[in-house]
Amino acid sequence: MPQLKLSYFDMHGGRGEPVRLALAVGGVAFEDHRLTFAEFGGLRKTVPFGQLPVLEIDGLAVTQSDAMLRYAGKLSNLYPADAYQALLCDEVSFVVEEAGIKMGPTFRMAGEEQKAARLALVNGSMPVYLAWLQKRLIAQGGEYFADKRLTVADLKVFIDVRSLNSGRWDHVPTDLVERVAPALNAHMQRVAEHPAVAAYYAKFKPA
Repeated sequence: MPQLKLSYFDMHGGRGEPVRLALAVGGVAFEDHRLTFAEFGGLRKTVPFGQLPVLEIDGLAVTQSDAMLRYAGKLSNLYPADAYQALLCDEVSFVVEEAGIKMGPTFRMAGEEQKAARLALVNGSMPVYLAWLQKRLIAQGGEYFADKRLTVADLKVFIDVRSLNSGRWDHVPTDLVERVAPALNAHMQRVAEHPAVAAYYAKFKPA
């Protein structure tokens, strides 16, 4: 097994969290290097494209979170071997990634500019992608997005929906998912109750 080091911000969300979670669920050993935003400022020039996450594999730094997630899924047996099921898994992951790309610029905004930009998403593309994810989930039986079992696609959606519901994103209603795609909330709860997922997050709960 290669030596793995995943560098990402110290938070339970964002692009690096599904990769962390996949490795943890699969019992794959890795160094979980967590950074504050201030610490990253000093390291920005040393990482590919000046961004996180970065996965080091035997010392080689790899970028692109969806590529990392697929790799982590293969190591963790959370990525389908069947080509069609793998396609469904990738499709879901890329839809969530596209939604994140639309949201990304709003984190560099403030005040009325941020409010207007996020409300435009809340009233525009966000309900569209959430409804599409719900439709895809139901088409696959209603429990998982591919392969009739937990895959990295489920982890990617789980992190996204949990973030939308958290209240941490100003101007994004915490009941948006429930109003638009309630099956995704049921899916989120199902993933949260998976023993390996629950065990991972239990490590971070205060004593």
